[in-house]
Amino acid sequence: MVRHYLDHASTSPLRPQARAAMVESLDQFASHTAADPSRMHTEGMTTRVALENARAQVAELLGATSREVIFTSGATESITMAVWGALERGRHQPRRNHVVLSAVEHSAVRGSSEKFAGLVGGEVSIVGVDNHGRIDPAEVIDAVRPETILVHMQWGNHEVGTLQPLAEVSQRCKELDVLMHVDAAQAAGRVAIDFANMDADLVSVSGHKFGGPLGTGTLLVRRGLRIDPIMVGGEQERSRRAGMENIPAFVGLGAACLALATNDQLDHEQLLTQRLTQRVIDAVSTFDGVSVLGDPLHRLPQIVCLGIDGVEPQAVLLGLDQAGIAVHSGSACASEGLQDSPVLAAMGADAHHSLRISLGWSSTDADIDALLTALPDVLAHLRALGSRP
Repeated sequence: MVRHYLDHASTSPLRPQARAAMVESLDQFASHTAADPSRMHTEGMTTRVALENARAQVAELLGATSREVIFTSGATESITMAVWGALERGRHQPRRNHVVLSAVEHSAVRGSSEKFAGLVGGEVSIVGVDNHGRIDPAEVIDAVRPETILVHMQWGNHEVGTLQPLAEVSQRCKELDVLMHVDAAQAAGRVAIDFANMDADLVSVSGHKFGGPLGTGTLLVRRGLRIDPIMVGGEQERSRRAGMENIPAFVGLGAACLALATNDQLDHEQLLTQRLTQRVIDAVSTFDGVSVLGDPLHRLPQIVCLGIDGVEPQAVLLGLDQAGIAVHSGSACASEGLQDSPVLAAMGADAHHSLRISLGWSSTDADIDALLTALPDVLAHLRALGSRP
């Protein structure tokens, strides 16, 4: 059976360019031609060049300078670093220990903010969203207090794809001297990011969401902003993240970014995923009991979230899986079982009956053909079973 993978928002297959770069780097370590990049011998300096080339490739894709790129193990670590660094910075200022975030942020944002704010005697304010999952910039700014040190805002939602009004909020945060962190885990590698022309101070990125290696990510830190590291020991990553860098993985991440920055590949993939997700949106408008959740206009190109009435999501997932189609339901951060979605609950939607379809660099029309053929059959079969006495 041919499989059709439509869960790229969870993780995307490794790009061939990234794999090739990683294999070459691993071979260099195996042959003793690569070593600790902090060493002054030839092997170390050769490795330093490879690491800094990868950093430059990441910086180019994200519109940053190399000095603003900190390599991490992924968006979760980057988010944690941003929160810890901001709150530690606030400890050196009078009562700067308050954090503002929206109700649809990823659990890594909310969890780290509540934990670390609590450790320093601070608080977290959570701002609601409309029924499309979009925040009101005025409500976010109204939640800012004199003691606020950090405002979070995701670029685009990880479950329904809704884009947030970053520019309006980041500009006001800058005027109020409040740090702003943007979770760009679903946006990086999917839409153009120009950190140089953003008012955000911190941006977290995940490598494996767009075809980079697992266990890679970056935190962009505005040049001139000093934040304390959460991982201490050595002076790696300009004293912002201790521990020897995972060179093969970061070289692979750089290669994935270079692939996207070459020959308008990012634009090509954005147009491709927009077209394919629009095919889903157009088709399901004729399906009984199926609705499209999220903002109809302001949305990421690669994510479609469907509300499905009257059918348990587990059964839909299993039915599609038997048809060779991989999709997702429930909380996007759930790794075991299916959890009700706090994002959908915040939107006032059914938090249990949803289906997320997400595309990526390897997606094709054949994947959508398979989904649109199988989904109505699966739903009809399950509803027929449910109607039996």
